[in-house]
Amino acid sequence: MNILGIETSCDDTGIAILEIKGEKFPPETKIIANLVSSQVAVHRPWGGVVPSLAKREHQKHLLPLLKEALKQFGQFDKQKIILDKEQIAGLKNLFERNPQWGKEVLDFLQTSRPPKIDFIAVTQGPGLAPALWTGVIFAQALSFAWKIPLVPVNHLEAHILSCWLPQPNYSPQKPNYPLIALVVSGGHTQLILVKQLNHYQIIGETRDDAAGECFDKTARVLGLGYPGGPPIAQAAKKWQNISKSQRAKIPTAIQEIKLPRPMIYAKNWDFSFSGLKTAVFYLDQKLSPKIKESPFYSLKMADEIQKAINDVLVKKTMKAVQFYQAKGIVLGGGVSANQQLKERLQKECQQKGLSFFKPSLSYAMDNAAMIAFAAYFHQRESLSDRQVLQLQAEANLPF
Repeated sequence: MNILGIETSCDDTGIAILEIKGEKFPPETKIIANLVSSQVAVHRPWGGVVPSLAKREHQKHLLPLLKEALKQFGQFDKQKIILDKEQIAGLKNLFERNPQWGKEVLDFLQTSRPPKIDFIAVTQGPGLAPALWTGVIFAQALSFAWKIPLVPVNHLEAHILSCWLPQPNYSPQKPNYPLIALVVSGGHTQLILVKQLNHYQIIGETRDDAAGECFDKTARVLGLGYPGGPPIAQAAKKWQNISKSQRAKIPTAIQEIKLPRPMIYAKNWDFSFSGLKTAVFYLDQKLSPKIKESPFYSLKMADEIQKAINDVLVKKTMKAVQFYQAKGIVLGGGVSANQQLKERLQKECQQKGLSFFKPSLSYAMDNAAMIAFAAYFHQRESLSDRQVLQLQAEANLPF
């Protein structure tokens, strides 16, 4: 079975084609193409994702990425395709708010032979509405013109299932349920009870900022750039590599920097990272310019930020594991790329005899391969080419 995946939930445009077969879990999966166009450079001057810019970039890159993916699939064939009046009218209706983009897509559909795809998978949510809108409309157009069923996919479920995509030198095994999934990204921080495949229950989530957002905003305070996760992790590692003799020469005010661990002892599985972000801001305002001029200041702050976030994530996750008597942990989302978080959770699992599932680095960030993979397990929920025009209402997107 060949599945085309489309991902535009936030600031990464993704197109993937997967060949999947087999009834067992995980199924035999071949990644034919997995292309991602990052928008980091576009959003960096703003210190965060600007929805209108994200939408514009998705519209710019979806078609070129699709063409490249079809070339890798060996099925990008140019020839004149005749669409009937009903199809053309439906397509023009889809692109009513952006006729220029619609013309580009329509020209492509009228000059390229439909590929041998069994399903088209698209991220339906959650995410930024303008970004989601772009991917959904694009998927609808392909589905309607090619008469290929469309499968809407939950972005967070895809992050969970990404742990079972093919990984170099590692073959994830079939899990024993229940599992606790920790999904952490710039927009989400959730603990999910995985009772069975396709059977999930959210047991905890952030009440304000997500962990990834906290990384981004605190990195901005320290002048470390955007996105904040990687530079904070790099600065923290430099601090950890400083010898004891060298630390003895560092000002006490820097060595004694301590940040709060919000809600770490709360009697629930919810998170809150806005207080940590605020604490970093006010501490930075409070310390003297001389202290902040020290090259060690940002290193220590980064180390404490990373530890504070990961302390809360690990503590809450293990608390949920114990309560639900889970057999293992699933880590997913962009923040799953954080090496310290992975190592700490893996160590906890090893000590307690639990399974630990994590995606490879290439699938940790938003990508379309995980969207296509998740769709494989929802084939019965697919929409026919005559139903795709109703997807707007189901997706709760602004049209």
